[in-house]
Amino acid sequence: MAEPVFFSPARAISVGEAAAMIDGILLDPSTASRRIDGLAVAGEGGGGKLVFVDGKRNAAMMTGLSAAAVLCQPEIASLAPPGVAVITTKSPALAFARIGRELFPLATYPAAVTAETGVSEHAHVAEDALIEDGAIVEHSAVVGPRAEIGRDAVIGPGAIVGPDCRIGRQARIGANASILASLIGDRVVVHPGARIGQDGFRFIPGPAGLEKVPQIGRVIIQADVEIGANTTIDRGGLGDTVIGEGTKIDNQVQVGHNVRIGRHCAIAAHVGISGSVTLGDFVMLGGRVGISDHVAIGDRVQIAAGSGVMHDVPAGQRWAGFPAKLATDFFRETNVIKKLAADTRRKGPGT
Repeated sequence: MAEPVFFSPARAISVGEAAAMIDGILLDPSTASRRIDGLAVAGEGGGGKLVFVDGKRNAAMMTGLSAAAVLCQPEIASLAPPGVAVITTKSPALAFARIGRELFPLATYPAAVTAETGVSEHAHVAEDALIEDGAIVEHSAVVGPRAEIGRDAVIGPGAIVGPDCRIGRQARIGANASILASLIGDRVVVHPGARIGQDGFRFIPGPAGLEKVPQIGRVIIQADVEIGANTTIDRGGLGDTVIGEGTKIDNQVQVGHNVRIGRHCAIAAHVGISGSVTLGDFVMLGGRVGISDHVAIGDRVQIAAGSGVMHDVPAGQRWAGFPAKLATDFFRETNVIKKLAADTRRKGPGT
């Protein structure tokens, strides 16, 4: 049995098309008609493949290339071997991603798993739900009363869209995801197993133990957001949990109730954001970052992986450590500790 190929290019493109797509410069116009039918890493390449080499630090990779075309910066373009078409651009990695989305559109979001179109006869759709033309509701999906599914959206197998929820146009809700008490914008991608809109973790100690506080707010996810597999986003307590336009959230992230995340943030896997945290725009959180409740993170802040944030972070700063502090302070202190440890080893115990 042949090994399966899960993603095939939607079409082949020419080197000239690829250059125009990214506003790149094709150094040899005679190569414009050459066919590109796939992507590869620079170390593998092969006929028909597009590769990229990013920066002078990787310039040595240029000399042994085997590919239809390479994306690179102008300063290393002369190192490409004969026979490889060269497209220069300021950001080869970004250009590679854009061309890749054109070649492999089904690899960029959860596509329909079944071959069904429209509403599957095996889905459960409430009589008063609104399904716009072009939407797909797959086998075993559930769409609750008064829910609305926008044009060309896909609701994957086993996914749940709760009562009164709204799913925007061209949105993708992956298999077995659940959407409750939520308004989902256009082109939002929710990967399989994500849980959005369940109640938040809030209990008040009472004489007989912990007493649950009702959570009656919503989740609002603005356009072009991506939510990773098995990520959880709790609905607001009295207000809303809000995820801003263009933000990308990795797998297995926890977003607590009343959290407000700004536009175009990047949040890596295993991050935990406690209730009522506010993130500004263009914030970047490394993997396993933990943020205490009611903390405010300013615009364009970067928090290093594994950091624990206990206090507000002013805009534009980089923090690291546990508890987190300015990255410059953290690394300076780390270097001092390393030096003390080295001195102790050199002098021996008891000195």
